[in-house]
Amino acid sequence: MHWLTPLISGALLHQPTLADPKPKYNPLPPLREQARIQDAWTAERKKTIPALLKKHGVDAWITSQREYGEETVFWSLKQATTFSARRRTTCLYLASPPSTGTFAGSDPGQPGCIVGWTTDVWEALKPLLEAADPASIAIDAAPEISFAGGLRAGEYSAMASGLGGFWASRMVSKPEIAVEFIASQPASKIPRYKEIMETAWAMIARGFSAEAVVPGVTTTEDLEWWFREEIIAHNFSTWFQPSVSVVDEASPFGASMNDLGAGVETMGGGAGGGRVIQYGDMLHVDFGLTAMGLNTDTQHLGYVLRPGEDDVPESLKEGLRKGNTVQDIVRRNIAVGKTGNEMLTAVTGEMRQAGIEGRVYTHPIGDWGHSAGPVIGMTNMQEYVPATGELAAIPSMWFSVELYVEHHVPERNKTLWFAQEEDVYWVGEREGWQWVYARQEEFHLIKAAGKQDVMEEL
Repeated sequence: MHWLTPLISGALLHQPTLADPKPKYNPLPPLREQARIQDAWTAERKKTIPALLKKHGVDAWITSQREYGEETVFWSLKQATTFSARRRTTCLYLASPPSTGTFAGSDPGQPGCIVGWTTDVWEALKPLLEAADPASIAIDAAPEISFAGGLRAGEYSAMASGLGGFWASRMVSKPEIAVEFIASQPASKIPRYKEIMETAWAMIARGFSAEAVVPGVTTTEDLEWWFREEIIAHNFSTWFQPSVSVVDEASPFGASMNDLGAGVETMGGGAGGGRVIQYGDMLHVDFGLTAMGLNTDTQHLGYVLRPGEDDVPESLKEGLRKGNTVQDIVRRNIAVGKTGNEMLTAVTGEMRQAGIEGRVYTHPIGDWGHSAGPVIGMTNMQEYVPATGELAAIPSMWFSVELYVEHHVPERNKTLWFAQEEDVYWVGEREGWQWVYARQEEFHLIKAAGKQDVMEEL
């Protein structure tokens, strides 16, 4: 059923906004505990592999890599204390695995995997294949999808030669297997993901405050590095450099309209130390956290109050609300079984009907910031996205609802871009996808002392 089904109570659907209690920092567990939790998640996911292979009509799946030349999917299959492949690590997964759950001769730390340095790896793998006799063997050699194209050309050549033509002839490219394995997230991850997302919100709120911003002094680049230091200070990492910009042209993240049309983005506050933040500036931040194999992606807006102001101008609030409208359009059009391009067509059609100008570039998230699964638009592709746009949404995957809307601000006589991004997770067939923590419905207010006030205090 549709996620807006009236059977869902208001209490179930309530999620916090900026009007609710302030988001808090959630400390990560000790590293040993993190590893235990992550390995439990991985074990849970690996149990789904036989059903995944059967779903896509293959009998076996082989991944193979050497140290520092790992397949993309390796990082979702490995244990938390594994930092690279050992020597050559070749893993065999079967649609009908042996009753023991593993194979004789497999690596104790990586069940189902053979680790070696010489061609003995292939000799050890042959009897396992002979016993299972798979008619089709999936390999990750998709040319246009990175998550399913991680098998190196040299590694494939070595494997085909080592196993021989008989087994090589049964190898097929099935990108859906690696894509869906990476995309599918067990429900056991969600409580921890919510905590990490709340921490991301808390860091943004702190950065978009007088604690970090002094009008007339602080630059956008200063604030970007403030965020980086804040991330490290709390034992998190990130998958991209935080980006802070002043929104005063039709360009919230330092990209011109022509750049976007050409598919070029120049993220960040600009060259030469960034731009000095002033009273009355509308700020945009693109911010992500990485922890325990999970990634977040968030874009929020802030406003630097002028002396005597106590709120954001109504025209800017209207732009934010317009962005919220498109967020709702995107979220209700994410549907199991629909391709990214089908969802894009539905979203842009509703935007046109509502008279809203903007762009949608929503992507999967989870194991990676830009993770495996269907892409719903790109900044320069608003009608059709090849390859990843033809992938279909599956239950239990997560998305980052990323977009911008154009809104005319009369008092500035400018059309500004209101860029927003929030992550959603799969709740169930009735509820669909819900915000992981919340979605921004009010500006972060920066009531800060200016340069003159700071000098007087000194």
